[in-house]
Amino acid sequence: MMSHAIGPLIFEIARSEIGYTGQRPDEYASVILAAAIKEGYRGPVFLQGDHVQLNASHYKKDALRELQAVKALIQEELEAGFRNIDIDASTLVDLSKMQLEEQQKENYRVTAALTAYIRSLHIQETVSVGAEIGHIGGKNSTPEDLDAFMHGYTQAIGTQLPGISKISVQTGTSHGGVPLPDGRMAEVKLDFSVLERTGQVAREKYHIGGVVQHGASTLPDELFDQFPRHQTLEIHLATGFQNTLYASLPEELRTRMYQWAEHKCQGEWEEGWNKQQFIYKTRKKAFGPFKEQMWHLSKEEKQPIRKALEQQFRSLFEKLNVFNTQSILAKYV
Repeated sequence: MMSHAIGPLIFEIARSEIGYTGQRPDEYASVILAAAIKEGYRGPVFLQGDHVQLNASHYKKDALRELQAVKALIQEELEAGFRNIDIDASTLVDLSKMQLEEQQKENYRVTAALTAYIRSLHIQETVSVGAEIGHIGGKNSTPEDLDAFMHGYTQAIGTQLPGISKISVQTGTSHGGVPLPDGRMAEVKLDFSVLERTGQVAREKYHIGGVVQHGASTLPDELFDQFPRHQTLEIHLATGFQNTLYASLPEELRTRMYQWAEHKCQGEWEEGWNKQQFIYKTRKKAFGPFKEQMWHLSKEEKQPIRKALEQQFRSLFEKLNVFNTQSILAKYV
């Protein structure tokens, strides 16, 4: 990828991914930095705590305990060298409220409190903080939602502390996509106008970088050139790479991982799912238990994985228009 001079590339791991992959932030940072050294890369490496998310049911039972758990994770990520923290309190949005600001109230209040906590840790480098107004898989975001969140957030954070630099919105996607009984993925009705309209408000009214797209890696390839056209600030890709990895694994290892998921995740089998749908939605949880086996694949076994991922990255990066962006990045970092 170095031949394409790609600049702003962020490596992220979400709170949920830390759990099911069995990787704490310091291990994740070590792996990414080791890979950069091995490839001969010289330059900044961006590490992000993605979806530092409040569990709504845990928060409802004991808000203080859930907040403390999130704060502990944030501190762990910062100590590991992460300098991007995406706070996700969108799980606390209450759509039963009539007023938009009331819907977003707990979201902006908690996001402001966690922003203040990050600033209180006195990290030498600037920490980029993100927020989220639309829980992925839910109602599409609007400029009015963004206004309601930002109005409450800016009042809560005050003028003495740096606030957020970006905000994630919901456009119609879902994490991992929706598998159909026949093995195909359900067509996504993605509304690019959400990115255009909310992004404009974010930049022009609130002077932040713009809006972020989650849950995009399982979208059809032909849609990806739409993201730069609609001025998307950041796009998060994960499941598509997991799918490529599974498709390229040695068959014997893949079979054992599927068997593990079928045995250990029975309680997650939703009514109406067939076995193929169940495996697709739960197989990611086998990454942690089989981490050591994947680390110890032979060079020959890793080769088809590397080749498939390289092709996937090249195609995505071309459509996302990030070739030859290293010089732009160098102006600021």
